[in-house]
Amino acid sequence: MTGIETIKNNLIDRILATRNEKLLQAISNIFESTQSDDMVSLSSEQIEMLLMSEKDIETGNFISESELDESDSKWLN
Repeated sequence: MTGIETIKNNLIDRILATRNEKLLQAISNIFESTQSDDMVSLSSEQIEMLLMSEKDIETGNFISESELDESDSKWLN
């Protein structure tokens, strides 16, 4: 388990165990105030690329990583 996963699990355990409503409200406020920091703004070009990727996936227009590695290997030799 990574460090961040350990921290998350410890916080979850402590949140589930507490009966302190003020503490829970404070934690909720922290999450609400930092929520916008976690959001990523995408440009219209990035959104378009993501939509194109989804369409490729739906139509089966992709190759596996192993196929890509094999193609790269042939190209480099």
